Amino acid sequence: MKRFQNLFLLLFFMLNIQFVDISAQCPMCRMSAETNLKNGGTQGKGLNKGILYLFAAPYLLIGGLGYVWYKNRAGESRDEI
Repeated sequence: MKRFQNLFLLLFFMLNIQFVDISAQCPMCRMSAETNLKNGGTQGKGLNKGILYLFAAPYLLIGGLGYVWYKNRAGESRDEI
């Protein structure tokens, strides 16, 4: 259980990294966000980071389920020996 907690903390901190050089916006969204920022708005600041969080969520979910499945299967094989 301790390894699972450590893995969860590692993934949590990896997601909190500032994605400065990564651009995950379509050209239309990017133009809209840049225009908003130039006009003094704040709506475009978190758009890129939000897109990357949404992109990473399914991979983290499937990875977590795969890890739990693997650990349960590994426990079954140890019991049979």
